Amino acid sequence: MTIKDTIRKYTNELKYVTHIPAKEVEILMLHLLGKNTIWLHLNYNEEFTMQKELEKLVKKRATDYPIEYIINKASFYGENFIVKEGVLIPRPETELLVENAVEILKNKKDKVKVLEIGTGSGIISVMLAMLIENIEIIAVDINEKALELAKQNAVKHDVEHKIDFRLSNLYENVNEDDIFMTISNPPYIANDYKLPSNVKYEPSNALFGGNIGDELLKGIIEETANRNIEFLLCEMGYDQKKPLEDYFKEFNIKSSSFYKDYEKFDRGFTLQYKI
Repeated sequence: MTIKDTIRKYTNELKYVTHIPAKEVEILMLHLLGKNTIWLHLNYNEEFTMQKELEKLVKKRATDYPIEYIINKASFYGENFIVKEGVLIPRPETELLVENAVEILKNKKDKVKVLEIGTGSGIISVMLAMLIENIEIIAVDINEKALELAKQNAVKHDVEHKIDFRLSNLYENVNEDDIFMTISNPPYIANDYKLPSNVKYEPSNALFGGNIGDELLKGIIEETANRNIEFLLCEMGYDQKKPLEDYFKEFNIKSSSFYKDYEKFDRGFTLQYKI
C-alpha cells in the first residue's frame, strides 16, 4: 500500500479524536520513518513498509492518548521540545505568558534573576533563557521526572548553564533574596472538574489546584508578596479573573493586568508589587 493510500486508510480511525486526522497520521508516519514532511509529500506514491507499526500507533491515538506522548515531541514558540508521559504537555497559550515576561525583561540591562514555579517540561525557563541574554533562572518543580525532562530540554537548546533546576514545593527550597520576577503556569483547575478524555493521561498534580481551583495561585501571590519580588506573571483559569482581582486588593500592588488566550478566554495576569 502506498503512503497516500495508507494516510487515507487510517484518517478514518482518527476523525473522532482530532480535527486534523490526516495530518496526525502523517505525523505518526514521519515519527516511524524519521523523515520530514517534504520527503513524505515527494514520496506519496511510494510503498509504505511499516503498516503494523503504524496501525499500533493509530490504535493508541484513537483512545485519545496524546500524540505528543506517542512521538515524545511538542512544538512551543516555534521550537521542538522533548515530551514524556508523566509531565504536562506544553500548550500554545503558554506562549503568551512567555511573551509578557519578555516584554518586561528585555529592557533590563543588568543580569536579572527569574524564578519559575512548576517548570514541568521546562518550556518557559528554556524559552526565557533563549530569548533574554543576561538572565539567571531558578526552575522548581515537585516532580522529579519533570525536572529530569526539563534538564534534557535545556541541554537540547544549549541553555543549561543559565538554569538552576531544583526539587521544591513552590518557594520551599528557594532562599534567594534578589529575585526580580516569578513566573508560573500552576495547577488551577478545580478538583471536581471533569476533564476532557484526552487530558486524563496527563499528571493530575499539574492540573488540579484545589477544591475551588485557585488555591495554589493565591498561595503563590501571597508568598511572592512576602518575598518582596517585584513581578509575578501567572497563567490562570478562564473563570478566575474576578476572584483574583478581589484577592489582589489584600496586597500592596503597584499595577495589575490580565490577558486573554487565542480563544479570547481570560488566561493570565501580570502583577507588579510595590517594593
